[in-house]
Amino acid sequence: MTDTATRYLYLARHGEASADETTLTESGRRQAVLLGERLKSTPLLAIHHGPLPRAQQTARLISAQLDDAVPLHQTELAGDYIPYLPTKDELPPDSADAMLGFLAQVPEEERNGGPALAREALAAFTGPVDGDRPRHELVVTHNFLVGWLVRAALDAPEWRWMSLNHGNAALTVIRYAPGRPSSVLFYNDMRHLPPELRWTGFPPELQV
Repeated sequence: MTDTATRYLYLARHGEASADETTLTESGRRQAVLLGERLKSTPLLAIHHGPLPRAQQTARLISAQLDDAVPLHQTELAGDYIPYLPTKDELPPDSADAMLGFLAQVPEEERNGGPALAREALAAFTGPVDGDRPRHELVVTHNFLVGWLVRAALDAPEWRWMSLNHGNAALTVIRYAPGRPSSVLFYNDMRHLPPELRWTGFPPELQV
């Protein structure tokens, strides 16, 4: 019988990106550096990140702040895609049309290829790990995947990924312990960011 140990999955959305999404803004770089400083004492064994520039750059800036070298792994599983396409009858009647209208605006390749990637991401990033030592790993990704993994940890309906919004360079941690339900230890934590760098991209009334 194979021993299993607890996995601690750290999830971070990339820092604020430029309008054309080809690079991080100065605010985005500051966000990434501050998140790296917060994670400095965390015993990370790996940093996974998506292939888009905003995720790559965020992961590298985080890594540069850490005391010990942590391997960087680029993977499509941490990319920007639609993890699940709900049908209208799954959604709340009063918001179904708006939610489906939003999904229709997403590029076709992100909609069609996303669900398969999302299933692979669940297999790769969640659950206890083999061995007898806890594993701490960070995934630098995009808003949709953070929502998908959090809703899975809570056993929420699959469409619920759409109702979760993650701030730039905010931090979420999920624990997967053997023989126990997955546990969201904290979600969308921005305590490492000064007020002017929190909730980037969200309407002013949501800035806290």
